[in-house]
Amino acid sequence: MTTPSEMDAYRPPNTFRRSGARKGPRRKSDARRKGFRSYGAGAGAQDGSKEQRVAEDFEFTSYYGKPVVKAPPWEWPIAAYFALGGIAGGSGLLSLGAKLTKNAPLRRSTALTAFGAASVGSVFLILDLGRPERLLHMFRVFKLSSPMNLGSWILASFASAAAVPAVVEADKLTGEKLPLGFVRTLLKAADGPAAAVVGALGGPLAGYTAVLIADTSNPTWNDSKKHLPYVFAASATMAASATAMIFTPVSHAGPARALALAGAAADITATKAMEAGMEPETVKHYHQGTPGKLMKASEILVAAGGVGTALAAATKSRTLSVLSGAALVAGSACTRFGVLGAGLESAKDAEAVVGPQKRRAQAKMDESGTRHTIITPR
Repeated sequence: MTTPSEMDAYRPPNTFRRSGARKGPRRKSDARRKGFRSYGAGAGAQDGSKEQRVAEDFEFTSYYGKPVVKAPPWEWPIAAYFALGGIAGGSGLLSLGAKLTKNAPLRRSTALTAFGAASVGSVFLILDLGRPERLLHMFRVFKLSSPMNLGSWILASFASAAAVPAVVEADKLTGEKLPLGFVRTLLKAADGPAAAVVGALGGPLAGYTAVLIADTSNPTWNDSKKHLPYVFAASATMAASATAMIFTPVSHAGPARALALAGAAADITATKAMEAGMEPETVKHYHQGTPGKLMKASEILVAAGGVGTALAAATKSRTLSVLSGAALVAGSACTRFGVLGAGLESAKDAEAVVGPQKRRAQAKMDESGTRHTIITPR
C-alpha cells in the first residue's frame, strides 16, 4: 500500500482507468526515462505541468568540469601581432597622405614604419603558429567569409607592397649610393602604385583582427563585436600617428599630431561605448585581473599622451613629442593585450556564457507571452 505524499496535493487523483489497461505502476514518460523532469505553471493541466519543483537552484560553473567554450591557444605573440598590425596599417595610410602632400620627412618615417611593423608582426604570427610552414597553409584558398584567411591575404599583400616605398626611402636616406642601377628606376616607377595599394589595405589590416576575434563563440569578444572594430581602428590610428611623432621632426609632424589627438579621443570614446553595451558577466573581464589592469593602464596612458600631444603642438617641443608618442603607443599595446587576456579569461567562466543566454531566453518568453515547460537535467 502506497502512502500519500505532499506531492499528491498538486495533482488530483486519477480515478479513471481505461479498460484493458495493464495493472501496476504506469510507465514513465519519455522525458522521465531519459533522466529529465518537467515542471511549469499550467493551471489545471493533467500532463505533469503542476508538479512541484524538486530540484534545488544551482549555479552552473562548468560543463562536466570543463569550460563551456574552448579558449584559443593564443599567447602574447598574438597580442604583439595585433599591436604591430595596427601600427603598420595606420602608417600605410599616413604614408600615402604624406606622399600626396609632399611631406618628405613624414613620408620617410611612415613608409619605413609600415614595412617594419608588418614584417616584425609577421614574425610574431609565425612564432605563435609554431612552424613557419603553417603560415603558407593559410594561402591555399581565398575565402571572403573567413576573417582569418582574408586577413592572411591582406597581411601578405600589404607587406609586399610596403616593401617598395620602404626600399625607395631607405635608398634616399643613404644618398642613393647603393649600386642598384636599373632596379632603382623600376622601384621609383613602382613607388606610386605601391603606395596606393598600401593606403588601400592599411585600414583593413588595422581592423581585421577585431573582426577575427569577435566572430567567435568567446563570450567577451563576441559580446563586444559591435564596437571592438572601432576600438581597434581608433587605437591603430593613434599608435601609427604616435610612432610618426617619435621618428619625424616636430616641424613636419603636424598631421601626425592632429591624427594622434583624434585617435586618442576616439579610442577612449569607443572603449567606453563598448563596455556600456556589454553584459555584466562579459564586461567584468575587462575590469578584473591582469586584463583589467592593462585596460586601466591603457586609459591612463592614452589620456596622458593626448594631453602631452596637445602641449607638444603648442610648444613645438621635440622631447615632449617623443614622450607623448611613446605613451600613446604603449596605451594602444595595452589595449590589445588587455582585450586578448579578457577573452581568454572569459572562456574559463561558465557564467559569462550561460548568464546572457538565460536572460535572452527569458526576454523572448516575456515578449511572446507564452508559457513554456522548462526541462532541466536531474
